[in-house]
Amino acid sequence: MTESFEFRDQWVLWFLLALPLLLFIKGRTGRSASLLFSSTAIARDVAKQAKSRAGGFLFFLRLLALAALIVALARPQIGKGHSEVEASGIDIVLAVDVSGSMAALDFATQRDVATRLDIVKRVITDFVEKRPNDRIGLVAFAKEPFLVSPLTLNHDWLRKNLDRLELGIIDGGGTAIGPAIGMSANRLRDLPAKSRVVVLLTDGEDTVGQLPPIAAAEAAETFDVKIYTIAAGKTGRVPMPATDRNGQLLRDRDGNLVLSGYQNSYVDEETLTKIADITGGKFYRATNQEQLAAIYDDIDELEKTEVKLRHFAEYEELFFWPALIGLGLISLEQLLGNTRFKRLP
Repeated sequence: MTESFEFRDQWVLWFLLALPLLLFIKGRTGRSASLLFSSTAIARDVAKQAKSRAGGFLFFLRLLALAALIVALARPQIGKGHSEVEASGIDIVLAVDVSGSMAALDFATQRDVATRLDIVKRVITDFVEKRPNDRIGLVAFAKEPFLVSPLTLNHDWLRKNLDRLELGIIDGGGTAIGPAIGMSANRLRDLPAKSRVVVLLTDGEDTVGQLPPIAAAEAAETFDVKIYTIAAGKTGRVPMPATDRNGQLLRDRDGNLVLSGYQNSYVDEETLTKIADITGGKFYRATNQEQLAAIYDDIDELEKTEVKLRHFAEYEELFFWPALIGLGLISLEQLLGNTRFKRLP
């Protein structure tokens, strides 16, 4: 909601320019005499004792009253406007791998020791902020998929749920890519959208076998769901952080992750490429944070559409107040002119 002040009939304000002209003419013609003297010497002596400016003061009140009435005729008003944004028509589900391998530190730098998942969450947060007019949902998956957030335009709530996304919230002993695609597509299938998109990020391969990823992709294609697939992480031996008995990451006194050793990392690029091809999406490969950010930027550019804005405004008329001031000044001028500043005949 925004507020603005304006005059409905601004052209009326041009009459204010006549007020200085009236003041100039009044000064040129002089004030009407209240008393007539046969000699100006008498009047000069009186003026030395009391310099009255009653006539000028009353005239000034008339000018102020006239100015206030002109302002009232210009119809000042406060406009209270607001805009409604129509959704862009693009619905997006972000499917994020939270299996145990997402704890790898191959995206980390010397200044920023963070897990793959930590980096992914930062990049996704930036992606969400760039698309305020899209309905976005979030699915996490490891051994099974889990709905973190349904499709929503409340991105503050979405980001809060993303912040709470941690390793270990579901069984991380597997990667269910097929079921994750199935859950994501089901969230999109019945919605009237111009474009239905799934952005699936994983650092491994489907190890569950409950629903083959290719079959899931073919089903998604029948619902006009486009899938962008991202293979995250380096292939080969990658550094891993130490964990406690509950699977929680261990940190030193400075809050840095403690390195425990190395683990082999492999991602099924072939299957991810097929998933993207079947649904008309695109496959990406990210081995560091910069590449990952560039991928989400590219997807952001590919899935653009015009957003319609509807503007509304309600106006509150304020002419009553300057009109009241003008009438009050006229009344005051008449009262003083007939009492304290009354002219002698």
